[in-house]
Amino acid sequence: MMRTIEIFLVIIIITGAFLIASLFAVLPSPRQVSPLNLRRLALTTLQMLDVDYDLSSTVFKQANDSAWGQLEIALSACLPPNIVYNLTVYEIASGQTTLYTVKKSISNAESLGVSSDSASYLVASSNVTFSVIPEKVGERSGGGTLYILNCSDANGWWITGYTSHSLAEDLYNLLSPYFQTTIMIQNTQQLGQILNGTSIQNERVQGAVVINTCGEAVPIPSGYYASNGVGYDTGSSSYALYCYTLGKRVLQYNWTWASIVGYPLYYVANTGLFPSEQNGWGIYGMRQVGAAGLNAFLRGLDNQSYVYNSGWITHELPGDVYLSDQARYYSNYYGVYPSPYQTATRALPSWITSTYHLTVTTYVFNQVGSYNPGAVYRHTATVNGTSGFRGSLLALGVTRTPDIRLTALGILSDFKPRLYRSEYTAVGTSRLVVLQLGQVGGA
Repeated sequence: MMRTIEIFLVIIIITGAFLIASLFAVLPSPRQVSPLNLRRLALTTLQMLDVDYDLSSTVFKQANDSAWGQLEIALSACLPPNIVYNLTVYEIASGQTTLYTVKKSISNAESLGVSSDSASYLVASSNVTFSVIPEKVGERSGGGTLYILNCSDANGWWITGYTSHSLAEDLYNLLSPYFQTTIMIQNTQQLGQILNGTSIQNERVQGAVVINTCGEAVPIPSGYYASNGVGYDTGSSSYALYCYTLGKRVLQYNWTWASIVGYPLYYVANTGLFPSEQNGWGIYGMRQVGAAGLNAFLRGLDNQSYVYNSGWITHELPGDVYLSDQARYYSNYYGVYPSPYQTATRALPSWITSTYHLTVTTYVFNQVGSYNPGAVYRHTATVNGTSGFRGSLLALGVTRTPDIRLTALGILSDFKPRLYRSEYTAVGTSRLVVLQLGQVGGA
């Protein structure tokens, strides 16, 4: 019985102590427990007012314009009723002692209270034109011609959902600003012309970039390049010899040859040369070369003797492959944004670099094990006793559906043309808007 009484007394004492302590406890105000971030609210309000460039338009109007009244109404609608504000617009001067000059100020209270915070927002006049002038590839190193294969007499393969023509147009729009001359190769006859070293529009053939928009197929000119001993290997009944000749021309003219998807040079295409022949999948005007095409091309690029080799060298990678750090950096720099991950079933092995004297200068995708799903390979050659890069291959081993933004990103990441962006140079083209907020009322 005594034990029960003792426990009951302890409960009474603890409860009494808690009640007495509660009477004297000073709890913080709701404003202190969850304070309002006035600076963040000010910045968010300015961004909201300028979502349709209304704020940018208003701050350049005359002080007596009715737009200022509409701005006051909009401010009151955006802010809570217990928030007071002062909005001041400054003109940014240039080359003067006074950098900021007040142009207009509006407020809904005489005082902002004992505590306030503010945010600033820079706006530009609608008369200001921003421009980016890209450096042209070849300005410093020679070359500067971009050839895009848009051959009307050659079909493509593994460009599912696209045509060579649509891909060529998109590549032209993306890359032509970065080159001194961009030429669409409209048929295989024109391709044969540049393979012979003859310009089409007095452009520079040496040091050019050649992009094949036909995917795993490559256009082949009839006549000289399809003839026995130059383009056709009679002993092996294969056009791998043409791929070998292509590699030799890439070395001779110091070209960068770009393959946009899949297994490079797996087919040759010419609707006039092969009108009744198909690649095994119902695409006529095309002949299969197989893995021998890429092997022959690499031997030609390395100036090795021609050997027919049909050994498959690419590899299907499990899972996704991801853009390299370098590619992501230049993606932001040039504003070219392909998907950051892809599927790669035609990744090239790293051993080709030693076999064919190649150096990977740009990784478009991260290397996976000993395979490269997308990279630029530059060939090392000795010319007149001087060793240097001569001839290159951009190989993107991604699956079936091409993303030409990857091709553009690979080219730009490797050549690295600089961008010259415009700056504010004229007086009165920019103004600074400062919104200061205060809080009134009870807790």
